[in-house]
Amino acid sequence: MSDAPDLDEFRARCRAFLDRHATAEPPSSVEDPRGDRAMEMALGFQKELAKAGLAGLGYPTEFGGQGLESEYEDAWREVSGDYPRVTASLAITMGMCLPMLNEYGSAEQRARYQARIIGGETAWCQMFSEPAAGSDVASLQTRAVLDGDEWVINGQKVWTTLAHKCDYGILIARTDPDQPKHRGITMFIVDMNAPGVEIRPIIQIDGGTRFNEIFFTDVRVAKDHQVGPLNEGWRLATAMLMYERVAIGAGSKDGVLHERADKLMAEAKARGRESDATVRQGLMKMYSDEICQSLMAIRSRSEREAGKTPGPQGSLGKLAGARIAADYRNLSLAIVGADAAAWSGDDAWAKEALTTFSSGIAGGTNEIQRNIIGERVLGLPREPSVDKDQPFREVLQAR
Repeated sequence: MSDAPDLDEFRARCRAFLDRHATAEPPSSVEDPRGDRAMEMALGFQKELAKAGLAGLGYPTEFGGQGLESEYEDAWREVSGDYPRVTASLAITMGMCLPMLNEYGSAEQRARYQARIIGGETAWCQMFSEPAAGSDVASLQTRAVLDGDEWVINGQKVWTTLAHKCDYGILIARTDPDQPKHRGITMFIVDMNAPGVEIRPIIQIDGGTRFNEIFFTDVRVAKDHQVGPLNEGWRLATAMLMYERVAIGAGSKDGVLHERADKLMAEAKARGRESDATVRQGLMKMYSDEICQSLMAIRSRSEREAGKTPGPQGSLGKLAGARIAADYRNLSLAIVGADAAAWSGDDAWAKEALTTFSSGIAGGTNEIQRNIIGERVLGLPREPSVDKDQPFREVLQAR
C-alpha cells in the first residue's frame, strides 16, 4: 500500500506504545478468580490500541480496521512478544468472533459490530458445547424456533469462557430437527444481557470461575442476527472451531519460542537438578517440541494472514500444545519436588500444574484432534457413524 507506514517506523511506534501501556501481566486466577479485573484491563488496553491506530491491523478501514498487509501483523506480533499479554481475556473475541464476523457476517452485521470489537467497546464469547454435546457438538439440543421476525431460543450451553463479562456471543442452535444432526443447525448473534439469559459460574480445579453454564429461556433474537444461511450453521461452526484451534495452537507471540523449557531450565539450575540425566532428557524433549510447535504456528498464522480460512491443520498445533502442557506439568513437578504441593503465591506450581489439564480439553479434546488429523489431514478412513443420515429427532438423546 502506497500510504502504509515504513515497517521499521511501525515497529518503533509499536514498541513506544507497549512501553507505555503493557506494563503488567493480567491478574492470575488466584487474585482474580472470575476474571473481572483481567477483562477490564484487556478492554482498556484495546481501547488505547485503537486510539493509537494499532488495532485491527489487517481488517478493512470501513469496519474499524487499519487495512494493512500481513507484514504489519507480523511486526506487531514480533514486538509485542516481549511484553505482557494484556489482552489475553479477549482471545475469543479477537481470535474467533471477530474473524467469523469478518468472513461470514452480513454487511449490516459487520458495520454494526466489527468497529466496536476492534475499538475495545465489546467483548464476545462462543456458545457451542452443551452438557450432552461436548466432543460431539453436532448433537446439541438447544432449539431456535422462528416466531414472526424473531427466533425464540431455549436450551443450555456450558464451559463458556468469561460469558459473564461479555456483551454478545455467537451461538449455534438446532433449527430443523427433521434434518440429520449436522444439517439442521443455524448460527446466531445473541445479546448476553437479553431477557431469559441466565449465566452461572463453574468452579474450576485451580480455583478459578471463568467458565460458565448458560440457560436460555424463551430468549428472543432478531431475525437479522442470524449469521450465514439457515440450517448451515455446522459449516460455520466448523470454520469457527478451526479459528479457535489456530488461536490456541499458534498463540499470540511470533518467532521460534521455547518459553516453558527456558523456565524449567532456570528452575532446574536454581535447585541443582541440571545434572540429573532424566531431567536433562525431559528438558531437551520439551525444548525440541516447543520449537516444532512454533514452526507450525508460524505457518498457520501465515496462511491466515494470506486470507485463507484456517483448515484442519490447525489441529496439529492444538494437539502439540496440549502434549507440551502435559509434559510441562509432569516435568515441573519432578523438578520442584515436594515444594509443588504448596499452594501459595501467584506462581504456585500446584495451581499451574492443575491448569494444564484444560489444554487437552478446551477447544476440542486430544482424541477429537487426532480424529481430525487422521481423517482430514492424512486422509484415513472415517470412523463409522450410525446416525449420519438419520433425522435428529429420531436420534437417541442422552438425558
